[in-house]
Amino acid sequence: MLLVTQSDPVIQQQLSRGLADVAERFARELESDLPCVNDLVRHIESYRGKMLRPTLVLATALALRPRQEQTSPAHHVLATVVEMIHMATLVHDDILDEADLRRRGATVNALHGNEAAVMLGDYLISHAYHLCSSANLPGAKAITAATNAVCEGELLQLANRENWQLDEATYFEIIGRKTASLCGVCCSQAAVLLGENSRVTKALDNFGRKLGIAFQIIDDVLDLTGDETTVGKTLGRDLDKGKLTLPVIRALADVKVADRARLLEALSKADAATMRRLVRRSGEVDSARRTAGQLIAEAKGELIAVVGGSPARALLLDMADAVLQREY
Repeated sequence: MLLVTQSDPVIQQQLSRGLADVAERFARELESDLPCVNDLVRHIESYRGKMLRPTLVLATALALRPRQEQTSPAHHVLATVVEMIHMATLVHDDILDEADLRRRGATVNALHGNEAAVMLGDYLISHAYHLCSSANLPGAKAITAATNAVCEGELLQLANRENWQLDEATYFEIIGRKTASLCGVCCSQAAVLLGENSRVTKALDNFGRKLGIAFQIIDDVLDLTGDETTVGKTLGRDLDKGKLTLPVIRALADVKVADRARLLEALSKADAATMRRLVRRSGEVDSARRTAGQLIAEAKGELIAVVGGSPARALLLDMADAVLQREY
């Protein structure tokens, strides 16, 4: 399912064909002669939701070459690789967060335990690099660097659990690595495969990164304000695990002394209901949404500066706007 629901029908058809090929490559690459492995792989197919990252790859390629009738096999491989890496991070995130629900279904760790989930995440990453090396993608080094950054971001976040003095700079460093780096690679490497120059690839990397940061900010907002049935995953785990997000960081900095003391007490006791109430009352949820909106405006500017008008560019702009309207 795409992050947007309306776009040019020709582009939709091109993307649908491309994404179907990505799904086939994903399944083919991960197929094992062991039934227990195949059972786990089939389960994570339910994790596939918006397919944001593969769509970024394919839509960027179509925007840069608006006259082409379909995206190339190399772009399909790139899209498959980044989706495998992303899926691996979801499996591992659910272990770290002790989450029971993902895409309205049980997580791998809830069904099969942490050991199986750890190994499945590793299996996804190893196959991502097997596919990447087998296809001789020119962006292999950039993809591995982005994956390293994802891991570094997670480790930085772990190092700052229950750090109630966490500042915004560190927060943005965390999400810039763990979420935005892979989105940037989707766009920049789609351009590299087409032989675009460094000015274009850098701007597209910035587009993807800023979209990714905004996406994570809205994700953090939904963890505070969303409905679990609508969002489709376990909510409140950020606060339960002592991970401060942008609205909470700003609430701690800006709320009245009495409310700050209550918020710190709620954080230390993992009292999610009280934390949500105090953060909402502070007004910092709206502040975080405004920051996400500014990032999306900047991302769109980066795209418009290097990519000419076309239905595919319009789709990318719509995708950026849709980030701000997310309810799941």
